[in-house]
Amino acid sequence: MRRIFKKIILPTTLLLCCFGRTAAQNIEIRGVVKDAGSMNGLEYANVVLQTQDSTFVTGGTTGRNGVFTLERIAAGDYRLVVSNIGYETLNIELEGLAGNIRLDEILLAEATISLDGVMVSASGTSSRIDRKIIIPSGRHVKSSTNGIDLLKQLMLPRVTVNPILNEAAIAGGGELQLRINGVKVEREDILALQPVDVIRIEFHDNPGLRYGNAEIVLDYIVRRPETGGDFGVNLSDGLTAAWGNNFVNGRINHRKSELSVNYGISHRDFYQMWRDNEETFTFANGSTLRRREKGEPSHVEMYWQNLNGKYNYQDENTIFNATFRLYASRQPHRDYRGVLYNAEDPLDAVDMIDRTGSRESRPALDLYYHYNLPKDQTLVFNAVGTYNRTDNTRIYRESRDGEVLTDVNNRIDGKKYSFIGEGIYEKKLGEKRFNAGIRHSQSVASNFYRNGRRYETEMRQMETFLYGDFKGNIHKLDYTFGAGLTRSYFRQEGASGYRYYTFNPRITVFYTLSGQSSVRLKGEISNSSPSLSNLNAVEQAVDSLQIMRGNPELNPCLRYRSHLMYEYRKGIISLHLQGLYEYHPGVIMEEKLLDGNKIIQTWNNQKDWQWLGGAVNLRIGPVINMFELSITSQLNHYISHGNTYLHHYTNWYNNVEGNFTCKRFVASLGMETPWDRFFGETMNGGENTHYAMLGYRRDNLSVFAGILNPFIDNYKQRTENRSAHASYKRVNYVNESSRMLLLRLTYNFSFGRRFDAKQKRLNNADDDSGVMNAEK
Repeated sequence: MRRIFKKIILPTTLLLCCFGRTAAQNIEIRGVVKDAGSMNGLEYANVVLQTQDSTFVTGGTTGRNGVFTLERIAAGDYRLVVSNIGYETLNIELEGLAGNIRLDEILLAEATISLDGVMVSASGTSSRIDRKIIIPSGRHVKSSTNGIDLLKQLMLPRVTVNPILNEAAIAGGGELQLRINGVKVEREDILALQPVDVIRIEFHDNPGLRYGNAEIVLDYIVRRPETGGDFGVNLSDGLTAAWGNNFVNGRINHRKSELSVNYGISHRDFYQMWRDNEETFTFANGSTLRRREKGEPSHVEMYWQNLNGKYNYQDENTIFNATFRLYASRQPHRDYRGVLYNAEDPLDAVDMIDRTGSRESRPALDLYYHYNLPKDQTLVFNAVGTYNRTDNTRIYRESRDGEVLTDVNNRIDGKKYSFIGEGIYEKKLGEKRFNAGIRHSQSVASNFYRNGRRYETEMRQMETFLYGDFKGNIHKLDYTFGAGLTRSYFRQEGASGYRYYTFNPRITVFYTLSGQSSVRLKGEISNSSPSLSNLNAVEQAVDSLQIMRGNPELNPCLRYRSHLMYEYRKGIISLHLQGLYEYHPGVIMEEKLLDGNKIIQTWNNQKDWQWLGGAVNLRIGPVINMFELSITSQLNHYISHGNTYLHHYTNWYNNVEGNFTCKRFVASLGMETPWDRFFGETMNGGENTHYAMLGYRRDNLSVFAGILNPFIDNYKQRTENRSAHASYKRVNYVNESSRMLLLRLTYNFSFGRRFDAKQKRLNNADDDSGVMNAEK
């Protein structure tokens, strides 16, 4: 009997227990989501399974005819949330779920949804005069590990996302402003976001006056835990190069208070970096000198860290937020070495070294207060204090047979104190809105230069901006009109300065066409003030022939900009067309002057700078709920008109991105041609990059493998200057940036209940050190 028990009964019992346990963890939920009126299936509806405390378990979107399946679910108590833009959200309680279930018909009733006066159609995106409202689908959420990843999945026009670097930027440059619930934040704060917490993203592609010079504002509207908290790590490290971006974050919530901390550290340590350079110098007597720099592999090493700590308190009418930020960077090496040849006489050659190093620390305290007044009125105040400490060194040396012919040794110690304060009043008038505000910034920079001689400068710069915006509509035509008055002030000890007033109007009209298409026209005049680094009354040697000199006589200038955009959406097709024109009279650009046998590099208010551009963006997907493709092409023409020069330059930029999702696997591909920008007399070449990324997600853990620039054996970037006195063509190489393999590991854990957050509206920052560096 005992033998029968051991050989038959016991194994059979264990097998049944294991089978029961496995079956309990492989429950399926099937169903069909339909329009309650037409009884037609709803494709792309969001289906999310949550625990009773609203923690995300799994989710997805419905396929053709509204069918969905959720798999591999353990027994327990759940809530099924079914939603779609243009319909009422439906919550289905699933208590005591123990086996497979089929929900044959889940009927969603149509709803007229108003998002701040905007009627939303039954799609994931709705457009308005100043922004797009984007609600991520369950597939987007499930395929993302953080807020930057989520942007990659959404494929927003004009926004490029590199999943290798975990960075988002505007194609061609410009300020991309990131916010969470209205508060301006850093990239690390977006990396700390869990995609399941994101309710929607407000994509301000036509930001108002209160956003300053931002080209695009991305505002993540997220849920805030009432209790509990979350923790996450994001580790990205190179396998074939000393390269890393590593990040950790944590948050604790208790009733009306929230405490959060995030920390990121990055490093680069490459030994295969060099440059090739060809220069042509033309002197006052008409003689010319052409020389070529043949570079040799050299060393670049850099580290940077970001630490953010935040306390937040909020109740029904009040929000208080205090944030401490600390940025620190160290670049012990950015070394170039090689041989300088006389192009007419190759035997006339010298050895060259060009080494730079730098340190920077920037602590900042940010205080924010928001109060809701009666009758749809709001007051917001923000104050930011920043201290910026910099230490820069540069050694440039030319020698022959051990004899030093040129020796440049520059050292700069910089200190800058700044304060930014802002206040906003806002009033809703039905679907119309009025807001007014004032922003004041003030900075004091004290810099100490040593380069054979000693200079000490003290500069004071202030800017006050008073503005107002009104938004309204007439039938299908929406409009905004805003105006601002800017007062700019600068004074340098021992030199002259300026006091300047400008008027900054802005008008935008937006018209909804038939179907899901719209057209928008925008015109504005904005202000541009010179940077403190350009205003320094200091000279620094660049090499044996060139000297860099600041210009304290610079004045602010105006920027005239017009932008026309057309948008069309139907099904899985989305098309964006845009044209733009910018005109900058009196623009601050470089110029080179002759001073004896030396060439002076400086800045001046030039005649004008113009930019004409036209772009098309085509997005397709999701195809079979798995694949999405985005293609962007833009033609740019630059006209740079200086006091003594006139240059034209045309560039054609292209970008292709693809996302693929299948169950727990995620793949991304991307290719980008250089966006070359011509300003002054210099063409700064963009990056020609491509990448591939493959990842696997399971519960809170994700593992990704990627490769950067797999189809080139050496990464390079071009720069060209067309000065009549000192022109050059330069190519920088970084061998480690080609065919670089990396591994990324992310882990996110959260607990606690969620609820919608009130919107915070402000945050400012100052990251300009005010230091002029003389480098090639």
